[in-house]
Amino acid sequence: MLTPGCHWKVADRPVAYPAALDFMESRVAGIRQGRERECVWLLEHPPLYTAGTSAQPADLLVGDRFPVYQAGRGGQYTYHGPGQRVAYVMLDLKRRGNDVRRFVCDLEEWMIRVLDHFAVKGERRPGRVGIWVRRSGGREDKIAAIGVRVRHWVTFHGIALNVNPDLSHFSGIVPCGIREHGVTSLWDLGHSPTMEEVDMALEAEFPGIFGLSPSN
Repeated sequence: MLTPGCHWKVADRPVAYPAALDFMESRVAGIRQGRERECVWLLEHPPLYTAGTSAQPADLLVGDRFPVYQAGRGGQYTYHGPGQRVAYVMLDLKRRGNDVRRFVCDLEEWMIRVLDHFAVKGERRPGRVGIWVRRSGGREDKIAAIGVRVRHWVTFHGIALNVNPDLSHFSGIVPCGIREHGVTSLWDLGHSPTMEEVDMALEAEFPGIFGLSPSN
């Protein structure tokens, strides 16, 4: 019998993107077959760009800056790198009403509650996936990206929260295909939590939204 709760996994060094894809593929198959527990994996990647299934070639502005990977998730181009907390979320939606839209909404709510720990008001925007913050002069910047894939009702990929990445690295792409808005981070907004503090907030808010207790 599997141990109850969600396997909570934290990487202590940057994880190569192909290795992360391999892990998710294996874990998703194990969850579907009942051999593995549901899982959240918190990590950072080395600098790279990923292309979702809707990525447009014109949105890759500097193609030789960092490696570019086909992600297989929904969405367009995004950047991953040090200072960004990625959470790969592998859950069985058959236990949650087979509702993909609700799952995405739950991911958004998770990010909003985590940002509230650091006195940052994250908001949804119709037609713009991810979490946004208002800046002075009416400007809005994205602070968290969301991209998911579902196979046989098991989810993978997830969210990327900008804690303190090099924001200039986003200039090599049109992030998520949105040209009229920028990107920001917790540190850019004047808040300077450590990655460990962000992880504590992610863990604290997870059970109330997804109904699972993180465990080793």
